[in-house]
Amino acid sequence: MIKDYFLNKIENAIEKAILDKKLGEMTEYTKGSLTTERPKNTDFGDFAINISSLARYARMAPPQIANNILEYIDKEDNEYTVIAGFINFKTGNTLLMNTIKEIFDKKENFGKPENVSTEKILLEYISANPTGPFHIGHGRWAAMGSALANLLKFYGHEVYQEFYINDAGSQIKKLGNSLAIRIRQELGEKVDFPEDEIERKNYYPGEYLIPVAKDWLKTHKGLPEKVEELCDFAKEYEERLQQELLKTFRVYFDNFYSELDLHKSGKVDECVQKLKASGKIYQQDGADWFRSSDYGDEKDRVIRKADGSNTYLTADIAYHIDKVDRGFDRLINIWGADHHGYVARVKASMEALGYDSTKLEILLGQLVNLVINGNEVRMGKRKNMVTLDDLIEEVGVDATRFWMCMRNIDTTLDFDIELAKTNSDENPVFYVQYAHARACSILRNAIEDKLNSQTGDITPALMTKSELEELENHYTAETLLPTINSAKKLILKLEEYKTMIKTSAETRQVYTICRYVQELAAEFHSFYNSNRVICEDKLLMKSRLALVLAVKRVLKNALDLLAVTAPEKM
Repeated sequence: MIKDYFLNKIENAIEKAILDKKLGEMTEYTKGSLTTERPKNTDFGDFAINISSLARYARMAPPQIANNILEYIDKEDNEYTVIAGFINFKTGNTLLMNTIKEIFDKKENFGKPENVSTEKILLEYISANPTGPFHIGHGRWAAMGSALANLLKFYGHEVYQEFYINDAGSQIKKLGNSLAIRIRQELGEKVDFPEDEIERKNYYPGEYLIPVAKDWLKTHKGLPEKVEELCDFAKEYEERLQQELLKTFRVYFDNFYSELDLHKSGKVDECVQKLKASGKIYQQDGADWFRSSDYGDEKDRVIRKADGSNTYLTADIAYHIDKVDRGFDRLINIWGADHHGYVARVKASMEALGYDSTKLEILLGQLVNLVINGNEVRMGKRKNMVTLDDLIEEVGVDATRFWMCMRNIDTTLDFDIELAKTNSDENPVFYVQYAHARACSILRNAIEDKLNSQTGDITPALMTKSELEELENHYTAETLLPTINSAKKLILKLEEYKTMIKTSAETRQVYTICRYVQELAAEFHSFYNSNRVICEDKLLMKSRLALVLAVKRVLKNALDLLAVTAPEKM
């Protein structure tokens, strides 16, 4: 990375200056104490390093320190200036051309970090109840989770994606009882869900169970003797619909882990017994309490109720212990913000059982607000579109995925449906995709014959397809040089992709990819509007076409991480 290149230059120069006693009383320097930044005013330079912090060790004025450091730098074709306590750099042509060469050399691997520590990661996300359609919040975790998996894999980690099916507990019985009412309705009975709000909470009154009832009656004459049959039928039906939608949404899990199977395996009871054996369980009011407050939780938690049934926490403890026992180095969960209180509980249980809780990372996400015609839509109103399936049908997979990833996970997302459907520069996903399509169009125009519709005359293409391929496969410095100066900002933005990948993977953020491609698209549109790519100067044209090829490549790479298509025509 260019910023690291300059930082290394400065740090090596500091060490040499110290040896020659050019930095006053400074006797040693620890690498890593300085950082590279981008000046707000680009006239000052492309990058800058603030060396003012060295003044207290050197007992010298920062400008003098900076000038003394510069004496030990091989400047090559880069420019170095001192402004107050900053050393500023202007990137020379060599580094800029090397960036384009690196894009051509590495292709889809451009930006992939080298010599980094990697881990075997289990990434769990969505993990919805199989009791109904995904809501738009699930859609956010689906888009962000799968994009994060793509990013971490690209970084070099081994990533295993898992969906934890919450198919044990009272919600499945509620599902079966709800389906029974829908089946009776289909059979002509005048029956409905309770009107009393408290009683109504024991059912799922959504109309989504009507097609399930119809499907049941295709092979059954009426209600079964046991409601458990309806529970299983409805659960499997909803799981199938959820998994089909995930494929449509380009989300692919390595495993769907059943909570019910976890209970049947005996691992839940095994965890409870281990906690008891270690003295971490006590009884109060007939219930088993876990001493989670010993490990930083705000209070102790019930893991087995007085009636002998387990709480949700009990299975969660067993599930996370099972994750570690399967050999993963790191566990990453994406949870809704309403699960905030669970973080300390699960970490406490891991520590109590002798496991390293720092292996567990929890990403807590905020809600999604739908905005339709400028008005926010409340999630509970089914007549207004609230399911993920409805949203995808309305705006498409690309727009849904991009918008869902567009904000930091800890920020509430306002999803503007009407804007997401528009073909305008104000729609971020259209703006980025159009940049890729524009790049493809420029490249096509360079190698396609032009037909005059009025005269029937054909103007030969300016270059052949093989000549275009030659630009990317057998480039030279002479090919790239003519457009370097006019494209400097664009090339620096292309080079920034490497920094973005590293930072995004290490901080587990994917919104930064969306922000980056918007910025790259803006730089590319600006370059195109200021420079005629297809021109009579063939050397200059080849140089600019090489840059267009580089932009096309990086945009495609970034959109692939988001699982958003990069169209060649729009």
